[in-house]
Amino acid sequence: MRAYQITSHDTPPALADLPMPEPRTGEIRVRIHACGLNFADLLMQKGTYQDTPALPFVGGMEIAGVVDALGPDTDGPAPGTRVAVFAGHGGLAEYGCFEARRAVPLPDDMPYADAAAFMVAYGTSHVALDYRARLQPGETLLVLGAAGGVGLTAVEIGKLMGANVIACARGADKLAVAEKAGADHLLDATTADIRAEVKALGGADVVYDPVGGEQWKAAFRACNPEARLLPIGFASGDVPQVPANHLLVKNLTVMGLYWGGYLAFKPSVITESLATLLSWYADGRLKPHVSHALPLEQAGEAMDLLRTRKSTGKVVVTID
Repeated sequence: MRAYQITSHDTPPALADLPMPEPRTGEIRVRIHACGLNFADLLMQKGTYQDTPALPFVGGMEIAGVVDALGPDTDGPAPGTRVAVFAGHGGLAEYGCFEARRAVPLPDDMPYADAAAFMVAYGTSHVALDYRARLQPGETLLVLGAAGGVGLTAVEIGKLMGANVIACARGADKLAVAEKAGADHLLDATTADIRAEVKALGGADVVYDPVGGEQWKAAFRACNPEARLLPIGFASGDVPQVPANHLLVKNLTVMGLYWGGYLAFKPSVITESLATLLSWYADGRLKPHVSHALPLEQAGEAMDLLRTRKSTGKVVVTID
């Protein structure tokens, strides 16, 4: 089978011909039709992600496809079942073997590209805003990186939850995408005084931040008393430090959120969240935004779209 393999953290990944994998006990083998890309995939290539596997490995965190085979003593899902899987890695290939417990059956009318773009982005935002921050109707939600893979879903879900959503992104084109997803107010990160403009809009009750750096600092200073701040990632490359004395004075709460981490200690959080999200999708309330879909042969170009921030929403690699 063909796979996009990482053999070194210092050289680019490349397509390789690898043996067909065989599922072990508790695993399913999936014929992969689509793989959604995430910023974490770039970090894995560099070896800086918290869950980077040992070299060599195949990239790609989340996939959609059809169950092809079951490992010994594995009950299902049955061969022929359409599934999405949070794989962690191994998704940029024609086939992959994954833990059966990580597979979610798909609605019949859900395209593979939508499914591959769904789990991580929507799951992260829903768990962050609902389970962690307890976002309430009427509260003001500030979303940084609002046109990116997770940011755009935070805009969409925040609006569904009844929040007043401020979207911050770079440039008019990206802000237009955030507005279409439901944002009430738009801030251009290249020109806006984020602190002043958010405060003029009444301040932030919840901050959703996949960016870090200077934008985090500005958002932090625009918070209302008892605001909750969610560090989701650090796309800027700058991990901000939190002044604890400011937390004290304004009664602020910073809530870390690593969505995949719940699989290890409280998987019900993810399964219950995904059930809600898939029901919203089935009702037409969620509309995944895939700005680019490229074939496996162009996986490197697909990664570059993330690296250079030329995409909006999700980038998906399709596998024939």
